[in-house]
Amino acid sequence: MTDPTPAAALRGAVDLSTLRNRPAAAVSAPASPPAGSTPPLVMDVTDASFPHLLELSRTVPVVIDLWAEWCGPCKQLSPILERVVTELQGRIVLAKVDVDANPQLSQAFRAQSIPMVVGLVAGQPVPLFTGAVSEQQVREVFAQFLQLAEQNGVTGTVPEDPDASADESAEVAEPPLPPLHAEAYDAIEAADYPRAIAAYEKALAEDPRDADARAGLGQVRLLDRVQGLDLQAARAAAAASPLDVNAQFAVADLDLAGGHVEDAFLRMLDLFAQLPSDERAPVRERLLELFGLVGDADPRVLKARGRLASLLF
Repeated sequence: MTDPTPAAALRGAVDLSTLRNRPAAAVSAPASPPAGSTPPLVMDVTDASFPHLLELSRTVPVVIDLWAEWCGPCKQLSPILERVVTELQGRIVLAKVDVDANPQLSQAFRAQSIPMVVGLVAGQPVPLFTGAVSEQQVREVFAQFLQLAEQNGVTGTVPEDPDASADESAEVAEPPLPPLHAEAYDAIEAADYPRAIAAYEKALAEDPRDADARAGLGQVRLLDRVQGLDLQAARAAAAASPLDVNAQFAVADLDLAGGHVEDAFLRMLDLFAQLPSDERAPVRERLLELFGLVGDADPRVLKARGRLASLLF
């Protein structure tokens, strides 16, 4: 069983939550419930509806159960997860992902073995455990996960009675998205990333200081690049052609999307170091883009920037 990731590991991981900016009540399975409704404690999540889950995890800790119909251990574990989550009375939401029906999520979480259980706190992945474990072990891991969520300021709950939370929902309701942001959000839900990119680019053209649009643009570009990529095939291509810039870009994108930030940076920096000076510009630009996704203050970015500077000079 894998111990929960330390709280510090959450900071700077790939956070796609800025693409959504919708109230947590918008989370659904598989489609969005009416505005103001309360998400269930246990829900089925798809590639298309997953963005809602990222937004919910900014308020309530989320546990993701990656399973498949053919997986015997999954059928043993899932009822345990549901029982423990129900007993926690809304302190954790359980999201069930059928890996066969949702290949993008399976790839994003690198679900090489199932059942696989991953947490989400403020949009950041937290590895919990792989394989069927006992109910007592589930309780222990969830207790640690709740402590981690509290350390990162995620302490909300999902009321069992939707009517009981009506007043609270009204208090925390967010203002409507600007039109271009809303257009981008709708495009992301439809997995139409080029349309989302165009909407964010238009928003930035109208207001170059729009930080949310800038963050959203970088993140949706990453989503667009990794859509449809096969991790094993990408790694094989990169291994076969170490100086193939596009092949290395593909693996770095997949690493970053899966939360393997340092691996992505190291791959790009090694590639930069090996290329002739006149071929380095695209790698530097991609590195700067990845830095922006993770955050300039992140220690991993600072370390990678330091090495990049040493290679430049």
